[in-house]
This record gives sequence, C-alpha cells and structure tokens, in this order.
Amino acid sequence: MQEPTNAPDSFSRLPLSPAMLANLEQLGYTRMTPIQAASLPLALAGHDLIAQAKTGSGKTAAFALALLARLDVARQDVQAMVLCPTRELADQVTQEIRRLARAQDNIKILTLCGGSTMRPQIDSLAHGAHIVVGTPGRIGDHLERGSLVLGVLNTLVLDEADRMLDMGFHDDIASIARQCPRQRQTLLFSATYPEGIANLSREFMRSPQEIKLKEVHAPSKIRQHWYEIAEDQRLHAVTLLLKKYRPDSAIAFCNTKQRCRDLVDVLVASGFEALALHGDLEQRDRDQVLIQFANRSASVLVATDVAARGLDIAQLGAVINVDITPDTEVHIHRVGRTGRADEEGLAFSLASLDEMGRVGRIEVLQGRETVWSPLAELFNAEVEDAPPLVPPMQTIQILGGRKDKIRPGDVLGALTGEAGYVSAQIGKINVTDFHTYVAVDTKVARQAAERLSKGNIKGRKAKARLLKDVLAESAARG
Repeated sequence: MQEPTNAPDSFSRLPLSPAMLANLEQLGYTRMTPIQAASLPLALAGHDLIAQAKTGSGKTAAFALALLARLDVARQDVQAMVLCPTRELADQVTQEIRRLARAQDNIKILTLCGGSTMRPQIDSLAHGAHIVVGTPGRIGDHLERGSLVLGVLNTLVLDEADRMLDMGFHDDIASIARQCPRQRQTLLFSATYPEGIANLSREFMRSPQEIKLKEVHAPSKIRQHWYEIAEDQRLHAVTLLLKKYRPDSAIAFCNTKQRCRDLVDVLVASGFEALALHGDLEQRDRDQVLIQFANRSASVLVATDVAARGLDIAQLGAVINVDITPDTEVHIHRVGRTGRADEEGLAFSLASLDEMGRVGRIEVLQGRETVWSPLAELFNAEVEDAPPLVPPMQTIQILGGRKDKIRPGDVLGALTGEAGYVSAQIGKINVTDFHTYVAVDTKVARQAAERLSKGNIKGRKAKARLLKDVLAESAARG
C-alpha cells in the first residue's frame, strides 16, 4: 500500500528534487525515521545542527540528503566533508551516500582514511571530487600537504562525534574546522552527549539547533534478562547464556580491555569461536576481527564500548552486558544493537551487588523496574553439558586484493566455477588492498581453501588459507 504523501514522516514533505524522491522510493525509504524527521527540515533549511542519535537510526541519510541538496555538481571542488572516527564507519557512510546520490549524475565521493597509501588518494583528489569522507588524522595529513583544498566547502559533518572525542581527536577536529570556510553549515551527530560535544559546538558552530531523541526499545522486540551474579561467576555465566539461548551472533560488552581478554580466553577454552575488539588492536587485526564477525565466521564478539562504536552489524541475535556500564545512556545504546529492523533480539545483563546502583539509574532512565531471572536456569547440568555454538561460516584469506585488481566477482567466479561450489555456500567477500576475505560454509571451508589454491584468480595462481589457521600460526610465532 502506498504511503500517504502528506504524512508528517513522508519524504515528500521535504524540499527534495523529484529525482531524489524517486530514488528514495526505489531504495525502500518509505517513511522518515524519527531522527530524519526531526533533523532534515532544519538541515535542509541551512541550520547548524547537533543531533543525538544511535547507530542504526538512519542518521547517515539525515546528513547525506542535506549535503547532497547543496551540491553544485558542475563544480569539481570539494563541497562537503564527513569526518568519522574509524575507517569502517567511513566506508559505511561512503556506501550510503553513493546509494542516495544515484539521483544525481556524476557525483564523485572519495574516502580518505589511514591504513591506505597516500599517493592514490592524492591522485584522486587532483582529478576532482565533490564529497570526501574520512578520519581526522588522514584528512589533516591531506590539508598539510595541500592535496585537499576546502575553499568552497559548504557542509562539514561530524559523525559519531563523541567517539572521535573519546579517541583523542579534539585538536585534529578543531584544526580541520578552522581551515573550512566560516560560512559553511556544520552538522554534528553523536550517540551520547558528553561535555566535550558542547565545547566543540561553542568553538566552531553557529547557533546550532539541538535534537535529542530518547531511545525507547519496544519490549516485544527486545527481551531483556537480568541476572544477579557473584563476581567469580561472571565469565562462566556468559558461556552458559550462549549455550542456553544459542543466538546466531552476539556481542558481549565489557567495561575494560582486560575483561575482554579474560572473557575471550574463557570462551575459547570452552570451544567457542570468540574474538576480542578493543583499543590495543592494530588496524589490520581490527579489520580482520570485524570481517570475521560480520561474515558470521565467529559466534561472539567481545568488545569495549569505545572499540564497538560505529559498528552496524546486521541481524545481531543477542547483546550481553558482561559488566554494567556506569553510563546509563551507553547501556541503552548497547541494548539497542539487537532487535533491529523488526527482528526480535535478546539482551542479557550480569550484575553484582557492587553494580546495583548503576542498575537503579538504568531503571530510572527506562521508567520500569528490572525483572530478575533465576541463576538456576543457567547453572544446571543440562546447560553445562550443551555443546558450544558453531559459526555457520569460516573465513578464507586469499593473498591479493585491490592492488592486484581483484574484485568480489572474480572470487565468486572461482568458487562457483572451477572449484564447484554453489552461491548459497558463499557469504560476504571483502577485498582490501593486499588481501581478499571470503566467507564459506563451515562444512566445506577447508576444502574450498585447498581447491582455490589449486586454481587461478585473475589469471594468477591463488594462495588461499583459512584465516584462523593464519592467525594461529602468527600467534604461535609470537
């Protein structure tokens, strides 16, 4: 049934071109999300904006539609810039802007992040671009070199601004903002609202409008289970939760990096495919962790809040609060990562007596009392003896990537052609500069790696191995 065009959350109420409205309809954007409905009229009217909204709320489209509306496509100059805390988020934002930009011809969008060599980025900028999306460090590098010129920039977007502050990017952001034209529009999006956000806005925003949307999760979509535990039960309780409820994928949130490491050790010793994500990881290790979890070749991602910000993992079955966070808004943000897109989700929280004050503050924010589940439903022989989760996919690492002109279609063709597999056995394919990662059904993954190594990709002999084997060897070497 077609949506009424006069509905308050209809995109047709916005001053968007007919081509953009048609593209939105084709992309399945039927109605504005709450953050889009609240921010787009202000952003399209040219106001500076501070918008508080969680990941997955539709905020990317909220700022992308505004910056696209201000572009002069005839000018091959950078007119809009989006700063993101991580390369993963920058890639996601770039992909979304590209989808929304299909209504306009020949819009060039560049991603400028660390971890990639400068020369190709400098060459691309020399050929002209309308929009750049990048991390503060690399954007700053290009500004210093003079390869990025912002003389006609009209829109600056800070995405996940609180995370950028957490990562120590305040001075970089301030320096970049000072090099932008004073009369630009600035749009700041943040999941939480720490004091640093107010400080940033005072430094370089012009009378910003503020939008704060409280996150309220439908009880029918997210089933919350609370357990009062003793400190020495906490890590083992996580393994029992996974064995009892058996979610397809889960993120276990810890308050510290050491807790992450300890929990991964416990889970792996219990037979789970678990990975850690925290601030001490090198960029390559972080990329490999995210690729494995996103392509369903690891059952559990154990993460700190800072490391997990900006990730948008589809179809996340469960969230486990291994520790209760002292920040009540962060707790709501954690829980909101499951139960998206009308899917049901599970949220488990483990609380010791020392954390009951934090639980009370969460109750006040949510407006309801916590309902506790009995520990006996976990600590019993039936659950203890249940097998660990087995991820449905395994990741194969292939030597060669973008630098070797490898595309996802080349890998898919090798697997479904000479190797003899069907597309249903193959999952996500990620191509990086020097490696390609492909998810393959667990039952045939090792065999598939061997068959790939006996064949060719792009006319060259392929070198393929299970990524977990590569990582195990690397760890053994120290």
